[in-house]
Amino acid sequence: MGSDWARPVVHWEMVAKDPAGQAAFYSKLCNWTIEDGPIMQIPAGLGGPEPGPAGHIRQGERSSVSLYIQVRDLRASIQLAAELGGRIVMEPFDVPNGPTIAFIEDPEGVPVALVQQ
Repeated sequence: MGSDWARPVVHWEMVAKDPAGQAAFYSKLCNWTIEDGPIMQIPAGLGGPEPGPAGHIRQGERSSVSLYIQVRDLRASIQLAAELGGRIVMEPFDVPNGPTIAFIEDPEGVPVALVQQ
């Protein structure tokens, strides 16, 4: 056996009070195809970072996991999120030596970061 390898994130799950409402929000905001049923499958997207998503751990007031979703037009995406019932939490800003990011909450208050493609 060779050297061990880092364990990648291979799946994520969103738990919602109103799954149909959340599916409508994310399908319009992110152009996701979301299946019907008690477990609404969402296929993997295209064009994300290679070789896969990275992450980080930081100190905060509460424990949580956040989604960072890549978008083509950040300003249009946060405006669309607000029109779809979400809330803009932080306007776009440039991360030093990194991407441009904005923070929203979806209609159920789930925090989401939108990252400029």
